[in-house]
Amino acid sequence: MQVVILCGGKGTRSYPFTAYFPKPMMPIAGKPMLIHIMRLYAQQGFTDFVLAAGHRQEILHDYFDGRFSEWNIRIVDTGQESDTGERIRRCAPYVEDRFFATYGDGLGDIRLHDLLTFHKAAGGCATVTSVPLRSQYGTVLFDERGRVSRFEEKPVIEQHWINAGFFVFDRRVFDSWEGQNLERDVLPRLAALGELYSYQHRGFWKSMDTAKDQEELESMYARGEARWTVDPDDDPAAEDERQTVAAVASLRQAERR
Repeated sequence: MQVVILCGGKGTRSYPFTAYFPKPMMPIAGKPMLIHIMRLYAQQGFTDFVLAAGHRQEILHDYFDGRFSEWNIRIVDTGQESDTGERIRRCAPYVEDRFFATYGDGLGDIRLHDLLTFHKAAGGCATVTSVPLRSQYGTVLFDERGRVSRFEEKPVIEQHWINAGFFVFDRRVFDSWEGQNLERDVLPRLAALGELYSYQHRGFWKSMDTAKDQEELESMYARGEARWTVDPDDDPAAEDERQTVAAVASLRQAERR
């Protein structure tokens, strides 16, 4: 299976770094974010990469020239101004019947084989990995009289789930692919057609949108807490996710009967 990674956006929230480099080249512990993402896939057996390039794509060509010979890496020019959905569509000639896709700025301890099993069992042509929303602010907890009991620093809001990337697509998805933006156009259309499913990930995930995010990821790495570098099967949430996968598979089998 191919792994399409979005590497072509201008990443304006990461300026001034992105004036000179593609956003996925922002470093964590001396290595580009992109390499951390690719290693996440490679450690689980997926080493065929399609990099959907655009902004400052010459940096990608220079960086990968002569490196990582154990991986198959294709850099595809998907246009300077293309949006996320259009970039993936332009990679269609380079993928086979089923492929992964993800953003170039998100890391997590995703169990890719479990994700793939869920996708096959669900029966749609697209699966998106979702994670519980983590508040960017601390919250204040108080009683009916307004007396504060405690503070919670950036709590996880379990009732709301967000798009974490780490997609699986069947090639037939391109028959229904409409619009330029993946989040505003493509995914809502697939959902309306009943073809989009959500794989719920309760383990680690974090995006790197700003310099502050980069500092947090650097700090995690320095403390030995870079959970995206360890075996995803060590995640304590693994069993919950596998039960979800099994439940979906059972439901689909019942529907077929």
